[in-house]
Amino acid sequence: MPVVTIVCGSTSEKIHCSQGSLLSDVVLEQGHTIKMPCAGKGICKKCRVKVQGLEQSITATEQGALLPQEIQEGIRLACCATVTEDCTVWLAQEKAAQICGEGELPDFEKSPIFQNYGIAIDIGTTTLAARLYNKDMLLGQSTQVNPQRVFGADVISRIEASLNGKAPQLASTIRTAINQLIEDVCGQANISPQQVDGMVIMGNTAMLYLLCQYPVDSIAKAPFRSEHLFDCWLQGKDLDLICPHCRVYLPPCMGAFVGADTTAAILGSSLCESQDTQLLVDIGTNGEMALWQQDKLLCCSTAAGPAFEGVGLWMGMEAKEGAIDHVEVKQGAVVSHALGGIEAVGLCGSGAVDAVACGLQVGIIEESSYMEDVFWLSEKVGINQKDVRMIQLAKGAIFAGMESLLEDAKVDFSAVKAVKAAGGFGNYLNLQNAAAIGLLPKELLPVSVCVGNAALTGASMLLLNEHFIKKMQALTSSAKCVDLAANPFFQDAFVEAMLFE
Repeated sequence: MPVVTIVCGSTSEKIHCSQGSLLSDVVLEQGHTIKMPCAGKGICKKCRVKVQGLEQSITATEQGALLPQEIQEGIRLACCATVTEDCTVWLAQEKAAQICGEGELPDFEKSPIFQNYGIAIDIGTTTLAARLYNKDMLLGQSTQVNPQRVFGADVISRIEASLNGKAPQLASTIRTAINQLIEDVCGQANISPQQVDGMVIMGNTAMLYLLCQYPVDSIAKAPFRSEHLFDCWLQGKDLDLICPHCRVYLPPCMGAFVGADTTAAILGSSLCESQDTQLLVDIGTNGEMALWQQDKLLCCSTAAGPAFEGVGLWMGMEAKEGAIDHVEVKQGAVVSHALGGIEAVGLCGSGAVDAVACGLQVGIIEESSYMEDVFWLSEKVGINQKDVRMIQLAKGAIFAGMESLLEDAKVDFSAVKAVKAAGGFGNYLNLQNAAAIGLLPKELLPVSVCVGNAALTGASMLLLNEHFIKKMQALTSSAKCVDLAANPFFQDAFVEAMLFE
């Protein structure tokens, strides 16, 4: 059996594997991470690793994806390289991603669902976040990247993976990550995880399906009717958690693509606490929207794709050290800022929106999205035509989703008195640049605000006051989900929203 030596930083380990094993499988089985937003299909070209010992087995896919110099230096695509002999692979050490766990709690009386300690957890498609509370205060918080990304960057890829027999691995991966979050926040408070006796875990419908290891058939095909809408209680042991006797509440979903994260965000953003018409937009891999108008709640979801998370872009990356997060035009020159104040090595979602806005401003990008050449934001980092198309599609889907909700309510943007941009991406978004590219309506810019991780805030409210559960159940049961899949208005609005104007 071939031996693979995995080197990561100052550590190394030797692994025996079967002849012909994919290098990515060998590495992932040892608990390491590799970027594979395309779920190992050889499309995204993000799983570059340096390998010594497999020089003779390079595939046609790799030859088309890698530069001659990279091939000469031993760079391989881990999802394509097969282990045919002893080899050594060098993995880059992952830097911590900047993940939004922020969001202020409103004032309310405490009536927690726990006796000692409680944890609120947000399972996002791209990121995870947790908060630990006692009855009086926040004791700790932790975030990390969702490790299910190795099965694909978006919900559809993970549903496909589940259908293809990987449901146990998907469940195990997310449960392990949740346990890591629990250990982290408990360590911050110097308590044992076994002392945690209450928990709220929320995410979109698919994320909760994968967590519970439910068959995904019903949400994988038309008419996309979810057999499980949750609003249920489990015990920690049901999810293999390290606090086995903890009571775990999974909030209600409204449908197959309007999940518990949306219901929690509605609660956390105080969307329904006003007599005014208000719009909530959670911008991420999935774009969830909710409109509150005359005591009626309308919701929808649209697939924006992972571009706003930096995934799938030519030089895209998570929001961590070295990622360009902001771009602006100063005295006619394009100026970019990289997280950590170091030389830029990639581009995250907020930086991509800024880049397109600046490209439009200086005339490098046309309203149709056409650009002649790469738009360089720094010496080594730029965006290409494919990136601009991805942003164009994503922003068109979000804007058309908002328009579809307003059309269903028989009002226009002038009726909206507040727009609340939620989610990790929304928290770091330059709203003026978002309006400049047509992601948000320009006329609503004066009433638009970022509200942080409203879903995690909502989950925290459920954790700290059991009466909010009934309130959210009532909102969920009365809400109307607007189906955009076969909606002719959405299709027309999407086409119109594609232009950068």
